[in-house]
Amino acid sequence: MTKRHGYALLSAFVALVVAFSVTILIRSAAGDSTSGSTATGRRPHGSSAAPASAGTWVGSWAASPVGAEPGTETLGLAGHSVRNVVHANTGGTSARVTLSNLYGQAPLTITHASVALSAGQGTAAARAETMRRLTFDGSYAVTIPAGEQVLSDAVRIAVPHDSDVLVTTYAAAPSGPVTYHPHARQISYVAEGDRTEESTGVPYAEQTTFWRYLTALDVLTEEAHGTVVVFGDSITDGITSTTGENHRWPDVLASRLRSAAGHRTDAPRYSVVNEGISGNRVLTDGLGRPAENPSGLSRFGRDALGHANVKVVVIDLGVNDILHAKTPGDRDEILDGLRVLVRQAHARGLKVVGATLTPFERRRGWTPAREVMRRQINAEIRSGRVFDSVVDFDSVLKDPAAPQRLLPAYDSGDHLHPSDLGYRKMADIFNLRLLEGAGQADL
Repeated sequence: MTKRHGYALLSAFVALVVAFSVTILIRSAAGDSTSGSTATGRRPHGSSAAPASAGTWVGSWAASPVGAEPGTETLGLAGHSVRNVVHANTGGTSARVTLSNLYGQAPLTITHASVALSAGQGTAAARAETMRRLTFDGSYAVTIPAGEQVLSDAVRIAVPHDSDVLVTTYAAAPSGPVTYHPHARQISYVAEGDRTEESTGVPYAEQTTFWRYLTALDVLTEEAHGTVVVFGDSITDGITSTTGENHRWPDVLASRLRSAAGHRTDAPRYSVVNEGISGNRVLTDGLGRPAENPSGLSRFGRDALGHANVKVVVIDLGVNDILHAKTPGDRDEILDGLRVLVRQAHARGLKVVGATLTPFERRRGWTPAREVMRRQINAEIRSGRVFDSVVDFDSVLKDPAAPQRLLPAYDSGDHLHPSDLGYRKMADIFNLRLLEGAGQADL
């Protein structure tokens, strides 16, 4: 072999080694699942790279941030892993999550975060093969400024519809108040230390009825073409529904939509997300800065219009305003507030379906004057001068013999919130055709 040929072979070999090394570096920088190790010494599954699958990003689950969790004012949940259990009403091939520090007073650093499918109902255990480490702009850690939220990178994970998903976060340093949703009607879990990618669930000894930091789960899907946002108060939040059973009326509506899409080619193909807050009002914010339990007017842009591919907003809001009404003139202010929400949705080309307000005699705060106001507001809603379309919950939940109160079978017992049967009735009478079309330009 000549020296020239030897140098040529050596050069080719060096070039090959360099190319191979660059490939490894690129894969590592992209968060490729074959590199690195988890907090428990296992390699993470999957990748945070952009999904290759076709489909549309839609909301599969959501919960509104409500306030700062009491008792977390100084340390937050430093040194603990928070495992939120949420129910995906729509399946997909990739997922991403939104984390919120809306009520934080300092930057929140999430050191690690993961997503996985639950190993079964009522457990902190994950299906180990589905465990995925989340990244944020390519990094495992993310710092969320006070008052803000962050969207994770997409991660490839097959999420079946009607499945429980575990979204786990770990914060190493004190962060101050924890942003939470208090009435989850779902058991979630907390563990000491970084157990973000622990699949057994054994360390998760503490149970909680709160959702913390997590406010949305989106999926890339071909099951749905858009998102329906249900915007309301405790009746939408499902505060009296059975814990862990997903019997809130938006849950049942999502199941009906999916079933209809499987049987009719002309059925609307939408996911449903729940943006109910217990005690919420159209007009009035709660206390604090930012306001805890912000009014419908304050939060509509974030909680309703801010979702992925939102197509329709369903509004069931106003009962709490009536319960706090002082004069008959409050009726017009409530209606004006609802019309402001509709105009904001129309500016985005969205359709708005409004619900009549259900009865609540025998509930503390009920008076004959407030009952008159409720009926007057419902009459205006039914007239078509408030929303694009109307679903008449009042007509199906009231007691025909005493229309100012709930039918006993639909009453949870507190005379304001429906029972599981009442929530199902609300979803069952919802005409799915109301979700079709766009918003009217003038109302």
